[in-house]
Amino acid sequence: MDTLNTLQLWDRYNQYILRADNIRLSLDISRMRFDETFFDRLNVPFAQAFTSMSLLEGGAKANIDEDRMVGHYWLRQPSLSPNDVIREDIEKTVEDIKKFAQDVHDGAIKPNKSDGFYAVLLIGIGGSALGPQFVCDALSTSDDPMIVRFIDNTDPEGIDRILDELSDMLDQTLTLVVSKSGGTTETRNAMLEVKQAYEQAGLSFAQHAIAITCKDSQLDKLAAQDQWLRTFPMWDWVGGRTSVLSAAGLLPAALQGADIEALLYGAHKCDVLTRGATVLENPAAMLAAMWHYAGEGQGSRNMVVLPYSDRLALMGKYLQQLVMESIGKSHDRDGVQVNQGLTVYGNKGTTDQHAFVQQLHEGPSDFFVTFIEILKHRDEASVMVSPNVTAGDYLDAFLHGTRNSLYSNSRDSLTITLDYLDARALGGLIALFERAVGLYAEIININAYHQPGVEHGKQAASETIALQALALAHLRANSDKPWTAQSLADAIGQPEIAESLYHILRHASANPDHRVTIQPADSPASTQFQSL
Repeated sequence: MDTLNTLQLWDRYNQYILRADNIRLSLDISRMRFDETFFDRLNVPFAQAFTSMSLLEGGAKANIDEDRMVGHYWLRQPSLSPNDVIREDIEKTVEDIKKFAQDVHDGAIKPNKSDGFYAVLLIGIGGSALGPQFVCDALSTSDDPMIVRFIDNTDPEGIDRILDELSDMLDQTLTLVVSKSGGTTETRNAMLEVKQAYEQAGLSFAQHAIAITCKDSQLDKLAAQDQWLRTFPMWDWVGGRTSVLSAAGLLPAALQGADIEALLYGAHKCDVLTRGATVLENPAAMLAAMWHYAGEGQGSRNMVVLPYSDRLALMGKYLQQLVMESIGKSHDRDGVQVNQGLTVYGNKGTTDQHAFVQQLHEGPSDFFVTFIEILKHRDEASVMVSPNVTAGDYLDAFLHGTRNSLYSNSRDSLTITLDYLDARALGGLIALFERAVGLYAEIININAYHQPGVEHGKQAASETIALQALALAHLRANSDKPWTAQSLADAIGQPEIAESLYHILRHASANPDHRVTIQPADSPASTQFQSL
């Protein structure tokens, strides 16, 4: 499609702007250069997608690898649940979260060695941290009754940084451990490190600890055995990347002071709107269609997310997991190798205009931009930084200037505009992308609700840990002499694993934990290791 002039673009904008006033949002796809027949070509795939989404919400086993339902939409409309047990569980959990948070804020629940809890430390990884981080950062204010911090990795230095920040108020800190299975390695590692920090400070970890996990999981049993302060449920029908509106995200948000009822209501209102079967009246379907257009149904272009709001700075990270873990699949539902994906990156405007927008404008045309605009910046009047111009005016000018500049150079973009950002609007934004992911997966015939690649990586890591144990045991049993990686591999009877042993032993020698020394040489093959 040729680049249009200004008047033609105005007409196209009026044709392709969707105003969703009930969720205080609009979606503009006029700067995506699809032709007038594009939507007609997707009529059949979308009809099938809407049917599939209806079946999913009704309780179909959409996660076929694990024989599970996919029910994150029930979290904001429990009446959709396939049975009363699930509905009552959801409703009770939300009420329990609100009451618990209020009791903590009022001092009815407090630690033994302080007058109250004033900080939250959430330990999780992936969906158990990315979504909660995004929500808490977006909704934080200076009046929050509690601060929230996160440990979302098994990086010792990263753990130390957070514990150092909380060291003076560890006695006032609630620790939330979030893991569906209770056996997630990174989360378990961080929990054990944090538990030791409490104990070294003379505090009972159990009296500060809350589990968010599935019933009868390893974590659930540990929390019961050690008499943790409280346990909140997760369910196997909620995937990690769509768990932000479960207890995993709602509890830290409520403790921080956010209005979780508004968050859920915004998501619910967006769900209602995005069940509509007319694509150009359904913003989630329009998003999915634009992803299909931009990537030619194969993910051939990246999605650059540019929210012009500091509060949405973590949105790109959150969407990376939601979109890429859902869409990145080697095979479709028919077993055909398709290697589908939709790469997501981005930080925020206008920061990225001083980073990678230069390449977006003049480099490879391998992307499309999703701009996110917030109309209202403040309740009070702003300082005029130039005659009759505020900082917010500049922010909006940079967004629209970049949008126009990219279009003039045949670069596609779409724009999501929120009237203002609050808990309700954020809930709607989360729901919008969740449903867009579901619909897009349907029209390209892949399963959005499993993650075999992630499981493969976990298995490979377990094999490396097992190999480390074997290598260290051999070094200790033969500590009288040094070993190269190859000689050790030969001694173990697996000569093909020399490189893996080299990486394992080099890491072991850099840290004091395993008492391994290194004798550097000209090459990795000649480098020697020895157990002290």
